[in-house]
Amino acid sequence: MNESLKIDNLHASVDGQPILKGLTLEVPKGEVHAIMGPNGSGKSTLAKVLAGHEDYGVTEGGVTLDGEDLLAMEVDERSRAGFFLAFQYPHEIPGVTNANFLRAARQARLPKGEEIDAVAFYREMYEKMDRLGMDRKFTGRSVNEGFSGGEKKRNEILQMMMLEPKYAVLDETDSGLDIDALKIVAEGVNAMRSPERAFLVITHYQRLLDYIVPDVVHVLHNGRIIHTGGKELALELEEKGYDWITKEPVAA
Repeated sequence: MNESLKIDNLHASVDGQPILKGLTLEVPKGEVHAIMGPNGSGKSTLAKVLAGHEDYGVTEGGVTLDGEDLLAMEVDERSRAGFFLAFQYPHEIPGVTNANFLRAARQARLPKGEEIDAVAFYREMYEKMDRLGMDRKFTGRSVNEGFSGGEKKRNEILQMMMLEPKYAVLDETDSGLDIDALKIVAEGVNAMRSPERAFLVITHYQRLLDYIVPDVVHVLHNGRIIHTGGKELALELEEKGYDWITKEPVAA
C-alpha cells in the first residue's frame, strides 16, 4: 500500500473563483513537509479542501490517503481514516467542554460496543495538557470559548495529540503566537514525529521551522507548487522573500 498523502493535479475553486490550479504533492509517512508562499497563493484553501470544507469545490484532480480516495469521504470519515487539520482560526463550540469533545472523538474511533476507559483517558489527557503548559481547568471549559489566540492553538495541538492522526495538516498554527507559546506548540508536534505519521506544515514565516524542522520545503504560488527544496530553502525565503522564485519559473 502507498502510505502517503498524495495530491495529484488538484484544481479547486470557491464562489467560482479558481484558487488551486494543478497542485501536485506527496507527503509520505515519516516525513514533515512545509508549504510556504505569499499571501493569496492558496495555502489555506489547500487545507480546507483536504478537510472537506463545503464552500470549496474540487474541479479536477484527486487526493488519496494511503491509496484511498480522500475526496470521496465525508468529513467524519476523513478524520477516522487518520486525517487531522489544525485550523488557522479555531472555532468556538459553546456548551461542549474540552473533555467531552475529546472523549466523544476518541469514542467514535473505537469498534462498536467498545467503551473508553475513563480513568486512563483522563490520565492521558492531563499528561498531554501538562506537556503543553495548559491549566487542567481547561477540561471543563467549552471548546475554545473565551480562549486567547495562543490558548486556542495549544488546544488544537492537544486535540491532535489525543487523536493521534496518521496525517496532520497545520494551517498557519504559528499565527498569533508569542515565542514561548510557539516553542510549546512545536514541542508537542515534535513529540509526535514518527515513522507512522506525516505532517504538512503550512506557514507564512520561517520562524516556526526553526522549531519544527522540515524534511522538505515547498513554495506555493498562484495555486501550484513552483519550487521544492530542503530545510535550508526556508532560510533562503526568509532572507530574500519570494520574488526571486515567483517572478521566474523555477524547476522543482
